[in-house]
Amino acid sequence: MKTNRTFTMIKPDAVANGHIGAILDKITKAGFKIIALKYTALTKEKAGEFYAVHQERGFFNDLVSFMTSGPIVAAILEKENAVADFRTLIGATDPTKADEGTIRNLFAKSIEANAVHGSDSDENAEIEGNFFFNGFERF
Repeated sequence: MKTNRTFTMIKPDAVANGHIGAILDKITKAGFKIIALKYTALTKEKAGEFYAVHQERGFFNDLVSFMTSGPIVAAILEKENAVADFRTLIGATDPTKADEGTIRNLFAKSIEANAVHGSDSDENAEIEGNFFFNGFERF
């Protein structure tokens, strides 16, 4: 099911480094409309639930620790071809391989501290958006 919405999180590293405004500016200048926005923090339980798909992988505990190390900004974004266009805007997971001018190229420090999360499919965008936002929090 194709939608025009995607989900993103500005991760603890980018929040701690003061990049919330610059990242949101790049997102809106790229034509995305912010449907929902929340400044919050994940508990270990909630981070484990969100990243449950990675539970059997060796990096799971480090991922949960990182994602609970500080506040995050969660958002649902809307634009035609939202998932693919946002993946292009954020760049490769490894910021050293991310195209010039992408969010990760500009704001990420490493593969682990890569500034933002972006949904990888329409299905996951819906699941992830629903994890953070109820119907009253979307506009």
